[in-house]
Amino acid sequence: MHDKKMVNLLSNLSLTMFSKNFFGIYHGAISAKIDNKSFLINKADAVFDKMDDNSYCELSVNKQDYRWNIASIESHIHATIYNNIHEAKYIAFGVPIYTTAYTFEHDSIVFEDYFGKTTFGEIPIYDPGDFETWYGRNALEITKYLKESQNHIMIIKGVGAYVYDRDLNELTKKIAILENSCRLLSLKSSY
Repeated sequence: MHDKKMVNLLSNLSLTMFSKNFFGIYHGAISAKIDNKSFLINKADAVFDKMDDNSYCELSVNKQDYRWNIASIESHIHATIYNNIHEAKYIAFGVPIYTTAYTFEHDSIVFEDYFGKTTFGEIPIYDPGDFETWYGRNALEITKYLKESQNHIMIIKGVGAYVYDRDLNELTKKIAILENSCRLLSLKSSY
């Protein structure tokens, strides 16, 4: 049995992020650092609008065991971030529709709305290069990028967005502003 409060927090956030299209069915990852040695992350078969205690598994940051076989495919990336960015307490990965679609035609997101501009200003879009080799190198590339990022967010062309923070409300706020701002940009370009 996992920490009930943490499971409820992550489950409520997962439902909200699912309803806002940050997560898809079986697509995304959310985790919380429990201590310096472990973190809680969704399982590979988790359905983000119906998360409960059975939707998560606790993993060691430094050692892989049998639980890694049922965990999200993003687990290695989350463990690498927790190992190298000590202020990371929560991490989310998703494929927000407007943000991801925006990456196909742009090299950076230049925010024009009030909340996007005052929160982010501009965010470069990271080109992962060869998709065939991406999962072999993504943990190190994502962690390196996030360590150097001022706003704790990474937008990856054709892949999605990684966000981390010490505070769950701040993480949620960043995700909401990012997707809403990209939606406004896409609506603007369609006129």
